[in-house]
Amino acid sequence: MRDSTPAIRIGYCLSLTGPLAGNSQSAQIAHEIWRQDVNAQGGLLGRPVKFVCYDDHADASLVPGIYERLMDVDRVDLVIGGYGTNSLLPAMPLIMERERFFIGLMGLGVNNGFSYPNYFAMIPTGPDPNSALTEGFFELAAAQTPRPSTVALVAADAEFSRNPILGAKANAAKHGFHIVHESRYPLATTTFAPVIDAVADSKCDVLFLCSHLTDSVGLVRAIRAHGFKPKMVGGAMIGPQNASVRTTLGPLLNGIVNYEYWAPVPKMMFPGTRQMLDVYQEKANEVGADPLGHYMAPLAYAQMQVVAQAVEATGGVDDTILSNYASEATFDTVMGNIKFGKNGEWAHPRVLQVQFRGISGDGVDQFKDGSRQVVVSPGKLASGQLIFPYGEAL
Repeated sequence: MRDSTPAIRIGYCLSLTGPLAGNSQSAQIAHEIWRQDVNAQGGLLGRPVKFVCYDDHADASLVPGIYERLMDVDRVDLVIGGYGTNSLLPAMPLIMERERFFIGLMGLGVNNGFSYPNYFAMIPTGPDPNSALTEGFFELAAAQTPRPSTVALVAADAEFSRNPILGAKANAAKHGFHIVHESRYPLATTTFAPVIDAVADSKCDVLFLCSHLTDSVGLVRAIRAHGFKPKMVGGAMIGPQNASVRTTLGPLLNGIVNYEYWAPVPKMMFPGTRQMLDVYQEKANEVGADPLGHYMAPLAYAQMQVVAQAVEATGGVDDTILSNYASEATFDTVMGNIKFGKNGEWAHPRVLQVQFRGISGDGVDQFKDGSRQVVVSPGKLASGQLIFPYGEAL
């Protein structure tokens, strides 16, 4: 006899094609693992869970229409946020108008300008996201002997870099660094030698980079090919978290210090984390997705754990009741315990700084444990000490 229990339908969009497709695919795999897990345990409130997910093609202009369709045509029970600022920001006005419960995935400071009480962020940057992403990098630099004193800031001229650069400037000032060079390059840039030539002219001690996937690769290659060697390099590069970028660059990454949200080190193995990643990596290999999943999978799975725990605790899918619950509760996830605070950000930031070292060749398996990406900040989660200056970690 066929089960006629109506499903709980959860709607959202992901950038499954376009420049953000790799990370979005990883998020979708993690979401599907969660769905299978929860349905194997009887679903939510005794109802199976189904997803309604549309591809926004990394085109922010499509996002409002997608969410309007999800709510008005598909009539989903719940909506969640897709991946990244580019997908979350354009959804917010409609979400606010409809007063929906909304958990965004990896958007940086999305709610800063809205202060919408029903928004919650699945990103460990905490109540001051602009600062938290880069604070550990500058704290580490300031603690070194001899102490570096000057910094160059290089960023892609794109929306995603706006907040990290604001945070970098604030943290540079806080720790007494003098900014001797600042530049932006078009996101379509393919030749980075002139960018690094200009940095070299500044003779900076620290080079802070805010880049995305393909330009991260280009920048690292240009730095390695250049005679100028700053004492510390990295900061807010999107790309080195992904297996494809790591295997493309291989040993060229050695010595670079960069942010991470999760790393496979003992202090980050929370209940269920290892089991989820084992399943993720098996599925990712089948479809050609990021074979590690370290960057996206834990946060995407945790996003759905928050939804599930809120629904089960409140006994329904009422947006206001779910939002009120989420604003007070502590959630047990594969990212550890999460409590939300100001603007729906995590009450306590948990951004890591890792230093790449010991990488040899282009094999992906060397990155499965934490031996090649050593957590150097914060101290309570560290798995090793920073090797300084940069050239000594090669």
